[in-house]
Amino acid sequence: MKEKSRERIEVIEAYEELERQGIFDQDVEEDPEGRMILPGTVDYKQWSWTTRIKSKLAFAAARKYMKKIMAAGILRIKDVKGIENMNALNSGAVLTCNHFSAMDSFATQVAYEKSNQTKKRKLFRVIKEGNYTSFPGFYGRLMRNCNTLPLSSNMATMKEFLDGVHYQLEKGNFVLVYPEQSLWWNYRKPKPLKNGAFTFAVKANVPVLPIFICLEDSDVIGDDGFPIQDLTVFVDKPIYPDPNKETMENVRTMAEANYQCWKRIYEDFYKIPLTYTCDTKKERGQA
Repeated sequence: MKEKSRERIEVIEAYEELERQGIFDQDVEEDPEGRMILPGTVDYKQWSWTTRIKSKLAFAAARKYMKKIMAAGILRIKDVKGIENMNALNSGAVLTCNHFSAMDSFATQVAYEKSNQTKKRKLFRVIKEGNYTSFPGFYGRLMRNCNTLPLSSNMATMKEFLDGVHYQLEKGNFVLVYPEQSLWWNYRKPKPLKNGAFTFAVKANVPVLPIFICLEDSDVIGDDGFPIQDLTVFVDKPIYPDPNKETMENVRTMAEANYQCWKRIYEDFYKIPLTYTCDTKKERGQA
């Protein structure tokens, strides 16, 4: 039997301690040190033909890699449920997903490719600045070219980012956002949600499509000594902005509806109530 990776054990211990403290939006794994994205660096609207060509080439490489890791049993997608909810969309949408691994991006891509939307809409991903600027090699190529919309610590670039997100949604495309704003490896619970994804949706007058991925230990042990996870992707019903509500009221209402959707899926799948080792009412604005 393979020995469990000490690094993975430390990651689990770190986010368990963060949960006890009620801190859910802090990453526990070290990312490459990022560089600031300056204005004019990213073609958020994909107006350049070189951007579109690089995107096609990167997607071809990513799809080949995804098939390889699925064949090898590294990415194990057991089922995709509720794809009819994605099929029913007739506009752009913000896709929200829980974030527990780099693999969840591939799982969301698989769900998208099972839908009838692929010829009508592109799928874009919001990513961290450091992921865009500092990942080396093959993964860096994907981060920079697979329809990614990187955040930036530069305010002028952030204006370009926000304009680009709005443009893609109005054009009818999908934008994937991780509203928990943190990645906790193989963490199964939904975490409290930040407002950004829902603000994007309200301002573009498009729905949010909640996606929640549930995990099960497979009988295959990975190189880190832990079971590789079987993933079940749940695509739930879209949540629409209410035209009779002000922006922030809509944002709060949609965020709460998304959280309750994820909570229901979690409890139905795992057959246990959702509880935390801290009180999350204050974190979610219910104090």
